[in-house]
Amino acid sequence: MFIIFKIDYLCIYSSLSKNWYNFYIIKKLGLINMKMKLLDKITGTIISGVVIAIVIAQGTDLSGANAANSLIIWIHVLAGVVWIGLLYYFNFVQVPSVAEANADEGGPGPAAISKYVAPRALLWFRWAALLTWISGAAFLLHNGNLGDAFELGMRTGNPYATTIGIGAWMGTIMLFNVWILIWPNQKKVLGIVDATPEEKAKGARIAFLASRTNTMLSIPMLMSMVGAGHGFFM
Repeated sequence: MFIIFKIDYLCIYSSLSKNWYNFYIIKKLGLINMKMKLLDKITGTIISGVVIAIVIAQGTDLSGANAANSLIIWIHVLAGVVWIGLLYYFNFVQVPSVAEANADEGGPGPAAISKYVAPRALLWFRWAALLTWISGAAFLLHNGNLGDAFELGMRTGNPYATTIGIGAWMGTIMLFNVWILIWPNQKKVLGIVDATPEEKAKGARIAFLASRTNTMLSIPMLMSMVGAGHGFFM
């Protein structure tokens, strides 16, 4: 696999220092024989993306005194995108598709989704949820706002803590739903653990409602999280 790099310079604007930084990235790199087809596998794709991000970060304020804080935010956002993205996939794509497949008597049915797609999606889903919560808590702790946020700023009167605290509590409820309600019941539905038909039906209903609840909560949760970082305080 050959990749031609024609980029000589990359200009990145730093909003903190209000300066333009010109980074000499590659000069006459030419052809690189990529013996490993990085983009053929998801691990190679992720590693490539991380390397590019690190290269960019080296010339910005992300590599300065706020490196730890920036790293936590980066992890939190990445994990959150995976978590909420899969949550929306389940609710907007997989659930209605399975319902249509079950209703289509002459179709192939939803067996392939249940056997191959759902287990892998749930793997990324539940661990991304946990990493999102842990990194979010780490961010608040690192900045001295953990207790204040979960108190909703009622003790200090801090509007930032109130705003991000609402999002943090919603995220906590959503994490509980993922690990306590959705995943244990999905294991029954998918046949990962033994269950009677009645238990599977009950588990499917519980997992469905918990997933719908998380989809509902994700909307105000994202508003609170994004708002807290951009001056929209409650």
